[in-house]
This record gives sequence, structure tokens and C-alpha cells, in this order.
Amino acid sequence: MTTSIAHWVDGAEFAGTSDHWADVTNPATGQVSGRVALAGEHDAQHVIASAATAAKAWGETSLAKRTQILFAFRELLNSRKEELAHLITAEHGKVYSDALGEITRGQEVVEFACGISHLLKGGYSESASTGVDVHSKRDPLGVVGIISPFNFPAMVPMWFFPIAIASGNTVVLKPSEKDPSAALWIANLWKEAGLPDGVFNVLQGDKVAVDALLHSQDVAAISFVGSTPIAKYVYEEASRHGKRVQALGGAKNHMVVLPDADLDLAADAAVNAGYGSAGERCMAISVLVAVDPVGDDLVARIAERTRTLVTGDGRKGDGPDGAEADMGPLVTKAHRDRVAGFVASGERAGAKLVIDGRTVEARGEQDGHWLGPTLFDHVTPDMDIYTEEIFGPVLAVVRASSYDEAVELINANEYGNGTAIFTNDGGAARRFESDVQVGMIGVNVPIPVPVAYYSFGGWKRSLFGDTHAHGTEGVHFFTRAKVVTTRWINPAARPEGGLELGFPQND
Repeated sequence: MTTSIAHWVDGAEFAGTSDHWADVTNPATGQVSGRVALAGEHDAQHVIASAATAAKAWGETSLAKRTQILFAFRELLNSRKEELAHLITAEHGKVYSDALGEITRGQEVVEFACGISHLLKGGYSESASTGVDVHSKRDPLGVVGIISPFNFPAMVPMWFFPIAIASGNTVVLKPSEKDPSAALWIANLWKEAGLPDGVFNVLQGDKVAVDALLHSQDVAAISFVGSTPIAKYVYEEASRHGKRVQALGGAKNHMVVLPDADLDLAADAAVNAGYGSAGERCMAISVLVAVDPVGDDLVARIAERTRTLVTGDGRKGDGPDGAEADMGPLVTKAHRDRVAGFVASGERAGAKLVIDGRTVEARGEQDGHWLGPTLFDHVTPDMDIYTEEIFGPVLAVVRASSYDEAVELINANEYGNGTAIFTNDGGAARRFESDVQVGMIGVNVPIPVPVAYYSFGGWKRSLFGDTHAHGTEGVHFFTRAKVVTTRWINPAARPEGGLELGFPQND
């Protein structure tokens, strides 16, 4: 039996008026589990109008009241996050522990937003000029749109909406149609936490819904995460319609291993960062740069670990031994076939296929979207398994003769999202921080996703716009600064009047 997945508007589910729907599948079985509504133009405008109607009252709600609701949401999410994790696993396919970890990292931003009062404080200067005081303040924007990808249906929206709501904005979230149920679950939780109707809304759909957000005069800002071509489109189209935009795009993250590194630590990190969440994350390590002479030894250690991984149904304890699989299926059959096509391309190009994930014996139903961990060695920069963002469990090992050659590879890449170096040499690590043209850097940390009070985002074609997600930059993105200059005349010492057309001068 399939379920119908609707929009959320005015604090309740809304089926919409469009007769367009899309199937939602369980990636581990290949079976259709639900149908999600795809908004038409009328549905999109209805959802946006709800957010616009609620914006003024919510923006004028006291900061104390807003943060009280944030705290209530945080407590509810902590008590029921297992429920959300099971929902994510059923629609995305990632293993239960990974889904739970996603929620926990998103919850960090909720907790950061609970303390937003400090970051919304303005400055005050008394007697900046004779009898003149100056103060600054930060106001909400109004309605903000969030367009999120399939790979993190809870965490990525939580990069944005806690800060947007705490800052006094109303939100329209457009989740991926591949795993849309998490957004509705979160909407229900907000209502339970006491959030007024219309402050958090969910608009299900495809490009029609996206374009409605990009073009609407009622939407002041757009936060987007997805592929680079779509990020570029969102940035250009939303900017053309006068919106503030942060559009986070794709990645090709490199992990450099120097000869002095702890190779067991590096091998563990490469497997974890390359195959976790089936490689369907923008911070996955997809290229490992082995600096001579460690290549053969490192690849052998990675292969040994990779062969122990179990691919299967991500639902907790699904196997006969009650254990959880290490890696789940890919999100759709089409995506699975696309990744398999890259594996075939790497073979044709002459890379050494050490482990072929296409032959995996998955623990689960035959019709699941299975492709196991795949390891290539002796990959060169002209191969498409190196140049393209595969977004799957494919790790490509490139050999480099020196540190300088490794850095050149990273800086020549069109993406600049994340990178890592593994070394026991503090001087090399410190130099690496300055040398690489990348937004997020790990030293002996394979996936350097910053904690919530720092900001997330890359360089080059990994980010369109100039503001990163969450942290102080996120607060600035969702607010607009004002500076107010005031003068109150002392009636007992009123100065003589008069006209003066020159530029005002301070004294």
C-alpha cells in the first residue's frame, strides 16, 4: 500500500490541486512506497502566500518567544529522532546509524540557533557627534526559500531553517521528490513545538516548484544545495529576480596521504569517507592522492578493509544476525546505473579496477539499487572517473611524486569544496592549509564538515554567492543590517536654528 505525501501550508497538510504525482521508492527493495504531490503554479503560489502572510507577525515576535519555540523543537527532535531516522532510511536507503548521525549533525545547527540572541545584538555609540547617537540592528528578510537535495533530507534543511526562523523569517522548504517525507515529519514537529501556522511550509515538487520560488516577488532569499549546474542556474535566476542567494554546488574532494602518515589511520579514513552513505554526499572523499612511495601499501590496506564491508538493507537489524549493514543501496535505479556506467568507463580508460562494486552480493532484495564499494588505482586526471562528480561509492587513487604535485592536482580542479591531508608533519600540514584553494580543509580528518558555529561552504564551482551556510555567515545571510542615527534636542539648551545646505559635518 502506497501513501500520499502532500505539501504543508498554514500548519496542515495540503494535497494541492495539481494532478501530477511522482513515485517514491524504497531503494532497498525497488518497490514504490508512496506518491508525492508535484506542485503546479497555483499550488506553489498558495504555499508562498501562506509564508508571506505570516512573515510580519513572526518578524515582530519577541526574540525571547522565538528562542523558546526553538528550544521546544530541539527537545522534541532529541526525543523522537529515531523515528525520523527510520523514515530517512526507508526513502533514501542509507543505513540507520548514518541517518541518525545526519540528524545529530543537523541538530547542532538547531542548538546554535537557540543562542542566536547574542548574534542579533546591534552596536550602540552614544554621542557619536554632539547630541547624536548611532545604533545598528539586524532585521529579518521576510520569506526565504530552501531547496534541498536527496542525500541529506534532514541535515541540509537544518543547515538553514533553524537560523532563518530564529532570525524572524518564514520558510518555504522544497525537498527532493526522491525522499520527501522527512520534510513533512519536521513540519509536524514544528507545529507541536508551538510554531505559528505559516512560519514553516513545505512545497513538494519539481522544477515548477523551484522556479516559483526563484521568481516570486514575495521570496527574499534562496538557500540551495545540489549539483553545480543546478546551483549555477538557481544563483543566476534568483539573482536576476533580485534575491539574496547562497547556492552550494558539487565537489570532487581530494585526500592527500604523505609518506610519513599513519597508513592504518589513512586507510580507515579513506574507506569511511569514500563509502559512507554510499558516497552520496558532497563531502565524500572521491579521490585519494598517494604521494610516493606509499601507493602500493596504502591501496592494499584500503582494499583489505573494503572487502570486509557489508552492503545491504539500511534498516536497523535487518539481517539474520541482527546486525546492520555497513552501506545501503543507491537512491534510485537510474542513479545506480549511472554510477555503474562510470565504473565501466574507468575500466575502458585503463585504470586498475581493484574492487568492482557491480558484482556485490547485497544482503537484501534482488530489486534493490545495489552497487558495492568500488576501488580504482592508477587513475589519471584525464579520466572521467577523476573529472566528474560520480556521487557514488567509487574511490579513485591517483599517484603523485611529491607534495607539490598533489597540491597542483587539487588547485587545478574546478571544484573547491573540501580536502584533507594525512601526515605527521606539522609543517607540511600548516603549509597545506595555505596552499590549497579549497573552502574546508581537514588535517588527519577525512570529512572536514565544520561544527555549527563555523560556516559550511566551498570555493570555485562549489559555491555560487558569497555567503556560506550556518555559523555567523548564516545569521548575516538571513538578516539585513540597519544603522540608525538619532538626535534628541535638549529643550533647555536648544541651539539656534538656521539653514545649512552643505554636507553634514560631525563635531
